[in-house]
Amino acid sequence: MPGRTPTIYRPLKPARMRLWMPYEGGSNRAWLHATLGARIQPIYDKPSRQWLIARNHFNTLVEHLLDRFGQVDAEVEFSTTQRCDTRCREAAGDDCDCSCMGEYHGGGMWGGWFQVGDTTLVRPGVQVRTMRIQR
Repeated sequence: MPGRTPTIYRPLKPARMRLWMPYEGGSNRAWLHATLGARIQPIYDKPSRQWLIARNHFNTLVEHLLDRFGQVDAEVEFSTTQRCDTRCREAAGDDCDCSCMGEYHGGGMWGGWFQVGDTTLVRPGVQVRTMRIQR
């Protein structure tokens, strides 16, 4: 675990993010309830020493962690899924107005693309962005 800087990992799935924060006396569970509301259900994962908290609390939690610790290390997963169309991928001419902006025009079915629906193609991907947020 990091020194004294809380760390949040927000994955695309599952629905809960992971939070590690130093223990500073009192109860971190009580602090989470006071910060995010009494109705939240944080789960403490003893092996990893991290809290599992619903993703929708990310912004509020970061703001309060900044107030308490001055900085937060955050790792956030973003979807890099691309969408294209079979009519674009199988095109022979140069007329295309697809969302890939012609990058895959006339390229056929390769490179991890999956057909979903009659004509839509997707290529799934996830990228993690790591940042230190400071007050």
